[in-house]
Amino acid sequence: MDQFLNRPAASFAAAGCILLLCGAVAIGGFIFVAGFYTSSPLAASPTSSLPTLVGPTPTRSFSSENPAAAPSPTTNIGPQGKIAYVCQIFKDQLRDQICVINADGTGQRRLTVNDHARHFYPSMAPDGKTVLYSSDMNGNFKIFEQNLADQSISLGNIIGIAPEVSPNNQYIAYTQGDGKEDTIWIADRDGNNQRLIYKDAWDPTWSPDSASLLFATNIQNKPQLAIINLDGTGFRSVTDLPDLRGRSAWSSDGLHIVTYSGKPWERELFLLNADGSDVHQVSPTGGNSQGPGFSPDGQWIVFTAYFDHHRVNNGCEIYIMRIDGSALTRLTDNDYCDWQPRWGP
Repeated sequence: MDQFLNRPAASFAAAGCILLLCGAVAIGGFIFVAGFYTSSPLAASPTSSLPTLVGPTPTRSFSSENPAAAPSPTTNIGPQGKIAYVCQIFKDQLRDQICVINADGTGQRRLTVNDHARHFYPSMAPDGKTVLYSSDMNGNFKIFEQNLADQSISLGNIIGIAPEVSPNNQYIAYTQGDGKEDTIWIADRDGNNQRLIYKDAWDPTWSPDSASLLFATNIQNKPQLAIINLDGTGFRSVTDLPDLRGRSAWSSDGLHIVTYSGKPWERELFLLNADGSDVHQVSPTGGNSQGPGFSPDGQWIVFTAYFDHHRVNNGCEIYIMRIDGSALTRLTDNDYCDWQPRWGP
C-alpha cells in the first residue's frame, strides 16, 4: 500500500468519505481528493498529555550506491535548523499530528495537542519561530500557525491546505478545491486579502525572491511542475516526468528544484535546474522516496522514505541527504509513519 501523496485536493462539500490509497478524505465537510497516508484502523487511545517520542537510536547512515548495505551509526550530520513534519502517533490518519525535530536528529517533540483532529502539510515560517499547517480542528480544513516557544495558535481564517509563507514574509500560498478542481491562492501574511493565482493546480512553493510560485498542474493531461509570476504572467512548464505527484521545493539560491515521481513503492527524488534542464535522480534507488524539501542553505534535502522498512505501511521515516545523494541519514525511528517534512532555520 502506498501511503504518501497522490494528488492533493480540497473540497468544501458537506458529505464525506475516505477512499484508501487514491481516494478522497472528507473531514468536517471539507473533502480532499488525495492519496494522503492511509493506515489500518489500529486501536489507539486518546491522551490529554504529550506522548513521549522515541528519537533516532541510532541515527543510521547509508551508502548512496547501496542503501540496503549495513548502516553505521552517525553522531554528527552537520546541517542546522528544525524540520516540521506529520507524525502519525495514533496510527490513524484522522488524528495526524505535527512534530518537530532538529536537523541533527535531536529534540524530537510533538507540537499539536488536539488528539481528535487531523493536522498535516506543515511548513516552517522564514524566521523559524512558527509552523503553519492545515487542520480540521474547527470543522473545515483551515490554515493555522503555531508558535514553537509558547504553543499559541493564530490565523484560522483561511480555508485550504499546504500553506507556505513567502521568503520575504509577506504572503502565504496554499491550495483550495471544490472536489472537482484544485486551485492555487495567496493571502497576505495575516491571512487577509485572499486571491486566486491559478486554476487546476496544487502544492505551491515559493521562489527564493518571493516573486514566483512553483506548483503542480495538469499539462497535456498529466501532472507536471510549472512556474508562474504572482501577477499571473510568465507561466512556464519545467518538467516532463512520468507519474509526477506534486510536492516539490525550490532551493534558496534559486538554482535547483527537487521533486519526486514514480509508481507506488517505486518513487524517487529528482533534482533539476530551475529552468527545467539537467533532470536526474538524486535519491538512492529502492527507498520509495517522496515529499522532498530543501534545507535553508540549499545543500541538503529532507524527505520521506522506507529504506529501513520497505513496503511496511507504517515504515515511513524522515531522512536527509546532501543534494548529490550522499550522506543519506535517517532522523526518525518510530513504529508509526513520519512524513511530509519541511525544513526551516
